[in-house]
Amino acid sequence: MFKFKPLFCTLALVAGTAQATESKSVDLLIPEERLEIYAPFTLTADLSALSAGQTQMIGLLIDAAHIMDELFWDQAFGLENRDVLMQKVADKPAVAEFIRTNYGPWDRLDGDAQFIAGYGAKALGANFYPTDMTKEEFEDWDQAGKRGLYSVVRRSEGGKLQLEPYSVQYRDRLMQASALLSQAAGLADNPEFAHYLRLRAAALLDDDYLASDMAWMDMKTNPVELVIGPIENYEDKLYGYRTAFSAYVLLKDLAWSERLARFASYLPELQKGLPVADEYKQEMPGTDSDLNAYDVLFYAGDSNAGSKTIAINLPNDERLQLEKGTRRLQLKNAMRAKFDEILVPIAGELITPEQRKYITFDAFFANTMFHEVAHGLGIKNTINDQGTVRVALKETAGALEEGKADILGLYMVTELHKRGAITEGEVMDNYVTFLASIFRSVRFGASSAHGRANMVRFNYFREAGAFSRDESGHYSVDFDRMQQAMADLSCLILTLQGNGDYEGVKKLLDEKGVIGPGLQSDLDRLGAAGIPVDIVFRQGKEYLDLK
Repeated sequence: MFKFKPLFCTLALVAGTAQATESKSVDLLIPEERLEIYAPFTLTADLSALSAGQTQMIGLLIDAAHIMDELFWDQAFGLENRDVLMQKVADKPAVAEFIRTNYGPWDRLDGDAQFIAGYGAKALGANFYPTDMTKEEFEDWDQAGKRGLYSVVRRSEGGKLQLEPYSVQYRDRLMQASALLSQAAGLADNPEFAHYLRLRAAALLDDDYLASDMAWMDMKTNPVELVIGPIENYEDKLYGYRTAFSAYVLLKDLAWSERLARFASYLPELQKGLPVADEYKQEMPGTDSDLNAYDVLFYAGDSNAGSKTIAINLPNDERLQLEKGTRRLQLKNAMRAKFDEILVPIAGELITPEQRKYITFDAFFANTMFHEVAHGLGIKNTINDQGTVRVALKETAGALEEGKADILGLYMVTELHKRGAITEGEVMDNYVTFLASIFRSVRFGASSAHGRANMVRFNYFREAGAFSRDESGHYSVDFDRMQQAMADLSCLILTLQGNGDYEGVKKLLDEKGVIGPGLQSDLDRLGAAGIPVDIVFRQGKEYLDLK
């Protein structure tokens, strides 16, 4: 039905963690209805096929995940600050729940806006750096490893900056988590999973995660999955260096995983065909990659804060990505919840009636999956000796990388439809579902790398005529123009990454990473219609019938 045109790249570059003031109560700075923006969803699964040892093991993994949750609280807000605040809202369950969802008094889906009086602006560096540290002081600091992933910056008694490795700063809790993983390894039926758990237990105590990441990449047949440790760097908005503690406990969906396995082999071919100059696609992604679908049993820490992750692409280590590729984990039950509770109602409000038939769960699943696959495409190291893209682009790296993954994911879907590798539905399903998903993710706000990336893409696509809005406020996709805009934006992002163009990325984010008045009025319609912004989980051993 839709003809594919050749794609050509037109390159046109376009507060410290606050202490609360003393108070016997709290003043809420948001309307009470804001407390209801999350739709509750219960995480449960059928564990009957697992052995008694495996079900006991899952309980231990959830116990370890709870420790990651405590550690993330410490990184995001501080445990003492949390305890004081939670005491003040002990008689306000809805407010307490909103604080728990946001891991502090700042609304993660509203640009980290303060929602309880007395706390001020959220620190860009969260609790990773001293609240009084300036960027100039950090840049002038002559300290090896100061940009490390697994350390915090503190002040010595003399007031000078000093590094504290995670294994020292959080030693007591990491020792507890390590012991739980070692105990779980003894119950694991799968030898590869047991090996990974033992290596991860050791990594928590010495901050060296390479061996356990390698072992995690080699796991193929384990029905129970665990992602745990300091992983993503989005919480560090000052520099994007420090990683935050997180955990997922997962159960593999074997039937869906079999449907996905065939796509990994296309990565080298797709890398070669990227719509960008050759020097920006010389790195060939590893082919030892796999795609699998899972039901989530438990989220903790960074992954549970604000908007909930529905797919995982790891490891982040550029060396491993080039050598082995990555593993992509699609979180099917959480994805289904967002599709049913959020995306379908959004489409009913904002997508033109003639194109609503293209909103499908298969397209939503594929777009999300190939977003994660696309993290492995493109370029990891700058072409002008500025080091890795992540280091060169500093705090802007996360938002641009998410933007890259979104747009290259759509490119991959388009190419695989052309090759006949994707036969379910038609490519227009992916395009219209992609547009509706922009509205969903834009609501995450400017404090989210994913939300800001969506704003850039929305504004870029709007200016390129990739979609139109009629007088009734309904949007429709222009297939040919969206395809061209997809190619042009892919080229722009890959070029910015390869050049390590920090100022260029800042310019792009500042100019296009914003919500204009027209879009805001449409987002307000979604709020007025009572459509949730995201989901919040009922989760834990009690929902899995575990002791």
